[in-house]
Amino acid sequence: MNENRSVFGLNGITGMLIATALLLSILAGLTIWGLSVQNENMNNYYKVVNATDIKSGISGNGSIRSDHIVDVK
Repeated sequence: MNENRSVFGLNGITGMLIATALLLSILAGLTIWGLSVQNENMNNYYKVVNATDIKSGISGNGSIRSDHIVDVK
């Protein structure tokens, strides 16, 4: 029998705590990154020009986004 079992081994409580800390740090990092992206773009207004000339991209020959959207600063 395997008598080298330990509650505090990497496959026990310690491993669970390491995995939980890693997942929470990844969550915090992605949340901070998402908030910074939102803050950078919250005042980035744009307007659509030539709205009647926009073609659907279904057939493969659709309009290019940059032709119809202009940043307003």
